[in-house]
Amino acid sequence: MITVPVACVVDASVAVKLVVTEAHSSVAHNLFAHLGADPAARFHVPELFYAECANILWKQVQFFGYPPADARLNLATLTALALQTVPLKNLAADALALATQYAISAYDGCYVAAAQLLGVPLITADQKLVNKLAGSPHAAAWLGSLTVPPVP
Repeated sequence: MITVPVACVVDASVAVKLVVTEAHSSVAHNLFAHLGADPAARFHVPELFYAECANILWKQVQFFGYPPADARLNLATLTALALQTVPLKNLAADALALATQYAISAYDGCYVAAAQLLGVPLITADQKLVNKLAGSPHAAAWLGSLTVPPVP
């Protein structure tokens, strides 16, 4: 089990669990509660994070009957989080290199590149990404493996 870091990169698969109940949503809630409770906590995301969250919510509407009004409110909740954004222009070249080296999407490469640039861990709910990076210097922490105690 991995404990929650003070600074990290989180991807959209983690954040969406705050507004859509899925496996490990409670861990995501506890993780983000630490962001709000710990003044030293810094959660970073590439700029594309917000578009990815919108796309995940769109899929919920299109394929699972999620109400569009709820999706709009949930996106507003996610955009209001106290996240530190990393400009894509600072990540694109490394994201492409990582994507080709590890057979991941360039979008996932942006999260990995952001973690590398900032020297912090990447937390994701994407088990396939974690598996593809296993044994590399760019390993990601799977949300389901975190031990995140509730904030008192």
